[in-house]
Amino acid sequence: MEPLRQIDAWPATTKAAFVLRRGELDDLRGPRGHVFRWASVTKLVTALAALIAAEEGVIDLDESAGPKGSTVRHLLAHASGLPFEPGAPSSPPGRRRIYSNVGFATLAGHVAARAEMPFDEYLAEGVLRPLGMNAELRGSAAAEMHGSLDDLLAFARELARPTLVARETLDEATSVQFPGLAGVLPDYGRFDPLDWGLGFELRDAKDPHWTGTWASARTFGHFGGSGTFLWVDPEADVALGVLTDLEFGEWAKEAWPTLSDAVLAEER
Repeated sequence: MEPLRQIDAWPATTKAAFVLRRGELDDLRGPRGHVFRWASVTKLVTALAALIAAEEGVIDLDESAGPKGSTVRHLLAHASGLPFEPGAPSSPPGRRRIYSNVGFATLAGHVAARAEMPFDEYLAEGVLRPLGMNAELRGSAAAEMHGSLDDLLAFARELARPTLVARETLDEATSVQFPGLAGVLPDYGRFDPLDWGLGFELRDAKDPHWTGTWASARTFGHFGGSGTFLWVDPEADVALGVLTDLEFGEWAKEAWPTLSDAVLAEER
């Protein structure tokens, strides 16, 4: 049985998924045009826009941004000390990995100021339109991208075979930033270290993990509280994307690793 048939049994009302192998669509299931809220998968798109801004010279990854002592790099890597929700910094920059929606909102504001245009316009011009995506940012740069499976597929192709940024830039973004920082992965608990790249969560040695047991340590991606995720395993050269209309919960902790392992089993 094809792995994506597993989603038929998921409790979400509407769900859709795809598998990319070696940059090409291998399988797809569910509605391609239905618009879902991506929740924190949005952070990957925001991060790519920031990387483009860095390559264009609009920003520098190591320039000051956010609280005192913080840089763009700190904001992208959840190392600025800013909390999850609005409030004062809860740690000095570079001390702890604090997953922060506030940090990504701050990042978007910084890019917008440097580019002298609203962040949603910069993101649309730099990422969405070049990739042929019809997705829209309807609010927070941390969690309010709305788009279809075809949109997520187009974005996954870019992460598998980058065209908007240099391969070296994406490689840096998917390597550990500020190594050794401990922190809490939302809904999974504390990890020491909690490795993160520039906007991209890294699989590394985390266990348990939403990408399953067979994903390589180099696997990167993000999941969202709206029941969504995207991961790319560069060693297997496989990507898996899922969109649903059911909030993340225990169902996802069981279903997502099972699906991920089934997809990667076909590479063995």
